[in-house]
Amino acid sequence: MSGVTAKRKQLKLKAVAPKQKLFRANEPLLSVFMWGINHTVSELNRVNMHVMLMPDDFKSYSKIKVDNHMFNKDSMPSHFKVKEYCPLVFKNLRDRFGIDDTQYMVSLTKHIMSTDSAGKSGARLFLSRDKRYFIKTLVSEEVEMMHHILKQYHQYIVECHAQTLLPQYLGMYRLTVNDTETYMVVMRNVFSPRLTIHKKYDLKGSTVDRQASNKERAKELPTFKDNDFVNDGAVISVGTEEKEKVMQMLQKDTEFLSGLHIMDYSLIVGIHDCTAQDKLQRNTFPVPADEEEEEEEGLGEEVAEEGGEEEENGVDEEGDGIPTPPDSPQPITPMPPFSGELDGELERFGIRSAETSGKTEVYFIALIDVLTKYGMKKRTAQAAKTVKHGTGAEISTARPDQYARRFLDFISKCIE
Repeated sequence: MSGVTAKRKQLKLKAVAPKQKLFRANEPLLSVFMWGINHTVSELNRVNMHVMLMPDDFKSYSKIKVDNHMFNKDSMPSHFKVKEYCPLVFKNLRDRFGIDDTQYMVSLTKHIMSTDSAGKSGARLFLSRDKRYFIKTLVSEEVEMMHHILKQYHQYIVECHAQTLLPQYLGMYRLTVNDTETYMVVMRNVFSPRLTIHKKYDLKGSTVDRQASNKERAKELPTFKDNDFVNDGAVISVGTEEKEKVMQMLQKDTEFLSGLHIMDYSLIVGIHDCTAQDKLQRNTFPVPADEEEEEEEGLGEEVAEEGGEEEENGVDEEGDGIPTPPDSPQPITPMPPFSGELDGELERFGIRSAETSGKTEVYFIALIDVLTKYGMKKRTAQAAKTVKHGTGAEISTARPDQYARRFLDFISKCIE
């Protein structure tokens, strides 16, 4: 019997180039930020959430190192790292603030705008395209402070059922681009994404050196200060009942901050005049042609073999540990037109003027800049200002408890 030689058919596969989704921005940092948001939120969707946060969740982080000499080379740097701090904690906070992760990701993976606001520390401030979120860079002391207070902050948000005027912290990240580390935190925008702010104040309860500079006044929307508020004869006219609600929240919030030795915070006040003739409001910012998200053909066989990306915690041979190229961001849902009724999500911090006030205004008020601890720098500044202005002066650098009392007293006089 003659032997039969069995021939195996070899299946030849042609590499099909996958489509790439590009996050383009006018600087690599923002491209990496958008990529990082897409990656971290997508990864969280694959995690089984436990009912209660564990102590280790407040120390945890996720990080990924990407070496992609060819992948997205026109829009992304060749090497970068993304680290997300306490992902489950911030996920829990977003849930408690009523923020859907998909909407959060879509908002932050579209065009990011740089604003002209900059803190004394040189912090940069960015705004999401749909104006729902601010992204702020942090200095190392603020990062340390955030880690220090995060557990207490989360507990406080739980206990007050998110009924607070504290900043709504939604995520914190460290981005490494071109060997430079940048820390960024995402916060909910205090102001409405769809209503124009016609006047803005930053109030600390101090009248010493607290007025807008000439440079500030030259801006399209200046941030005025305590002396300006007093000199303008401005009033937050919300009525007795609303004033009581606001002051009760501020009382609890400032007690919480004082207990953590935090001071130097402000009350941001934005005023929308319902009778003002606004320009045509656009719910999205114009995006320069070279910054729009694009789809391109993939890199094909070479990248498929090399992988292109490496996760620091290890990549298995099946490729399960290798993150896929980011999906194309979904279109932003058009903002609903303002019908006269405040939306609980879009106007989270908004309060209408009282009918008896004779005004037709909407006030947006919340606490900002709450990551300054009363330490040696503040003690030194207080001593220097006391020498300059005298012990009775209403200087902004005081002890946390004194600061809170003076702050509440001043704000109470601003509201009626």
